[in-house]
Amino acid sequence: MASELVDLFVGIGLTEQKAKETIKNDQVSKNLKGAIDTASTVSNGKDLKEVGKLLYHIATKLKAQIKNRQPLLVEYVVKKKISSENQLNAAMEYLLSNPVDKIDITEFEKASGVGVVVSPEEIETAVEEVIGKYKNDLIESRYKFNTGKLLGEAKGKLKWADGKAVKNEVDMQILDLLGPKTDADLEKTPKQKAPKPAKTVQDSKTDVPASTEDFMGADGHVKSFMDLMGDAVKFHKTGENYKTDGYVITPNTMDILKEHLKKTGGKVYTRFPPEPNGILHIGHAKAINFNFGYAKWTGGNCYLRYDDTNPEKEEERFFTGIKDMVEWLGYKPFKVTHASDNFDQLYEYAVELIRRGHAYICHQTAEEVKGHNNPDSPWRNRPIEESLKLFEDMRKGKIDEGKATLRMKTILEEGKKDPVAYRIKFTPHHRTGDKWCIYPTYDFTHCLCDSIENITHSLCTKEFQSRRSSYYWLCNALDIYCPVQWEYGRLNLNYAVVSKRKIGKLITEGFVRDWDDPRLFTLTALRRRGFPSEAINLFCAKVGVTMAQTVIDPSLLESCIRDVLNVTAPRAMAVFDPLKVTISNFPTNAPSEVNVPNFPADEKKGFHKVPFRNVIYIEQSDFREVADKSYKRLSTNQTAGLRHAGFVISVDKVIKDKNGKPIELLVTCTKSTETEKPKAFIHWVADALTCEIRLYERLFHHKNPEDANEVPGGFLSDVNTNSLTVIPNALVDVSVKGAKNFDRFQFERCGFFSVDPDSTADRLVFNRTVNLKEDPGKN
Repeated sequence: MASELVDLFVGIGLTEQKAKETIKNDQVSKNLKGAIDTASTVSNGKDLKEVGKLLYHIATKLKAQIKNRQPLLVEYVVKKKISSENQLNAAMEYLLSNPVDKIDITEFEKASGVGVVVSPEEIETAVEEVIGKYKNDLIESRYKFNTGKLLGEAKGKLKWADGKAVKNEVDMQILDLLGPKTDADLEKTPKQKAPKPAKTVQDSKTDVPASTEDFMGADGHVKSFMDLMGDAVKFHKTGENYKTDGYVITPNTMDILKEHLKKTGGKVYTRFPPEPNGILHIGHAKAINFNFGYAKWTGGNCYLRYDDTNPEKEEERFFTGIKDMVEWLGYKPFKVTHASDNFDQLYEYAVELIRRGHAYICHQTAEEVKGHNNPDSPWRNRPIEESLKLFEDMRKGKIDEGKATLRMKTILEEGKKDPVAYRIKFTPHHRTGDKWCIYPTYDFTHCLCDSIENITHSLCTKEFQSRRSSYYWLCNALDIYCPVQWEYGRLNLNYAVVSKRKIGKLITEGFVRDWDDPRLFTLTALRRRGFPSEAINLFCAKVGVTMAQTVIDPSLLESCIRDVLNVTAPRAMAVFDPLKVTISNFPTNAPSEVNVPNFPADEKKGFHKVPFRNVIYIEQSDFREVADKSYKRLSTNQTAGLRHAGFVISVDKVIKDKNGKPIELLVTCTKSTETEKPKAFIHWVADALTCEIRLYERLFHHKNPEDANEVPGGFLSDVNTNSLTVIPNALVDVSVKGAKNFDRFQFERCGFFSVDPDSTADRLVFNRTVNLKEDPGKN
C-alpha cells in the first residue's frame, strides 16, 4: 500500500523523497489521495503533474472546518480557473470566512481572482514603479540590495500576477539599471562584529551593569511581558473564531459571532480564573502575564474570575491574596467576578442540556467512574423527564451526597467518558450560603462562564488541551457563543515544590515559616524575598509562550532578578562580620561625609552621603595577616583602597583576642592620588546601623524533590536544613535608614537585599534576594 501511494504521489510531480515523507503523515496522505481521486474524475484521467503542486497545497493547508469544500477547490484547480498559490490561498480564506451551505459562486470567484489576467505590460509597469522608488539605494548598494523588498512590493501591487513572471521582471530591470555583476559585486560581505563597549574604570566589577537594551524601554522602565513577547504570540482576530483549528461550526455560528462582536466591540477579552484555595506560585505568574498582558497589549480587557465551585477548600485570605499578587505584577482586572455569580444561569444551562438529551442523572460511585474507557453507565439512556425530576431532587437536597451526579454525554480527548457536570455537596458556600447543595464541576463551569463573559481568547495550560473538544461540544450543544481555547506550556522550576498540600506539610513540619517564607516559590514568598515584579514578568517573557512543558533552573530567574535590580536597586555598604579598623593618622581636613553614587555605572542617578570617621568597620574576610600571591585585599604586607573614600590604608598593628582572632586593626591612610594603586578596593562602614541579615539557600538538595527515583525518601527528606542563615548584628551604612518594607538595595560586593516586613522602626531586617554574579577571579 505504501509503495502504491508513493507511486501515486510521484505521478502528480512530487519527488520520490517528498512522496515518502508525505506518507509518514496519515492525515496528509489521506487528504492528498482524496484530492487526486477527485482531480482524476474531473480531468477524465488526464496527467495531473501540471497541477500537482496545488493539489498538495490543498491537502496540507485546507482546514478541517471547510474540508467539505475540497472537491470544489480541486475542480477549480484542474480546470485552471485557479492557477497559483495566491489564488488558492484566497479561495480557502473566502470559504473559511463564509461557512455557509450555499456558496455565492460569483463572490467566490471574485475573491479568488478567477478570470483575472495580469498582462506582461502591467507587470512591467508595477516593477518599474518599485525600482524607481528604490533607485538611489540600488545604485549605492548594487547587487547587495535586498531584492526581497522589491519583490514583496511588486507582488503587493499585482495580487494575481504569476510570481515567477514578477521575479523575472525584477531581475531584468535590475540588470538593465546596474549592468552585469562586477567582481566587487560577487565578493561576500564580511560580517561586522559589534564593537565592544569601552571599559570604564571601576573599583569593583560588580558595578558594571548587564546590557539593558533587551529589557529596558526608552522611558527607563522594564518592558512589559507583551512588549518582550510581541509577535511571537499569534492568535485569531476577534470574531474569527471559526478560522481556528478544531473550532466547531454550526448553522448558528455566524449569527452568534455577530452578536458577540456587538457586545465586545471587537475588543479582546481574556480571563485569569484561579481557584481560591491556595496562594499563587511562580507558574501562575506566567498565566497572569499571558492573560492580562495579551489583553492589555491589544487594547482589550481581562477579568479576574475566581473559580469558586468547591466550597470545602475556599478561604477569604486566598481571594485577597490572589488579587494582591495580580496587582503586584502590574495588572488591574477589568472586573473581578466569580463562577458563583453565574450559579443560577449554570443551573438553567444544565436543565437545558438534559432537555436536549445531552445529559443524564447517574448513580455510579466516584470509584466506578474513575479512569478511562469504562463501560457506559446503566443510566445513560434513562428518559429525559426522569433525569429532569432527579436533578430537581438533587437541587432540593432530597438525594444524599455521593448518590447521584449529572453527567454529560461526551468523551474527553484523553478518553474519559461522560464527565460529571454537577455533584452533591452539603457544604455552605462562602458567597451563596445554603442556597445550593449541588455544585458545578470545572468541565461544566469553565467554558460556560467564558461564554457568559464573552471571552475571546480562553488561554490555559497544556493539561487542559484534552478538554478542548468537550469545551467546544458543551457550548455548541447549548447553541451559545463558543470562545476559542488556546493552550501553552506550564512553567515549572527545579529545586521547588508548588503543590498546596506539600507546602502545607513544609509549614506544619516547621521547615518553613508560612506561605510567604522567602525560600518558597509562591508569589508572596518571592515578593518578600525582594524579587521585583518586573523581573518576574521578564523571566516569564524569556521562558516564552511555548506548548512544551517547561522545567527551568532557578538560575534563569535569578539572572532576570540581577538584570533588573542592577539598574533599579541603589547601592549601599554593609558589613556582615565586622572587624574594627582605627585610622591613626586620620586627616583633620578629611571630609566627615563621603558622596557615594547610587549607581556607580550611571552617576546621573544621584548620590547619597555616608559618614567617614577615624573608626570604620570592614569584613573579617577582607583581611589576612599575610597575603599570598592570589590574595588581593588588605594584609600586613599589602594595602587596600577604601571604596568611594579616596584613601588607601596600610596595616601598622593587629590587635587580637585571647584566641588569636584579630579584633582590631591600627592603620594609616594615604590619599589614593598620592600612592600606588592598590590591588583591590574594599567596602566599609562608619557610624552604621545594626541590622539583621537573613541569607537564603535552596530549600531542596535535588533538582526534582518530588521524584521518587531521585529522592526515594520523599520530598521532606530532601529539605536543606541549612537553607537559612541569620546574621543578627550586621552593620549597614546609614543611607538605608527609613527604608520601607520591600525596598531593595545592592550591598556592595555582598548581593542584593530587600527590607523584610519583620523590620521595626528601631531595627531593620534584610533578606538576601540573590547573590551578585560570581567572579571566579575575585579573591
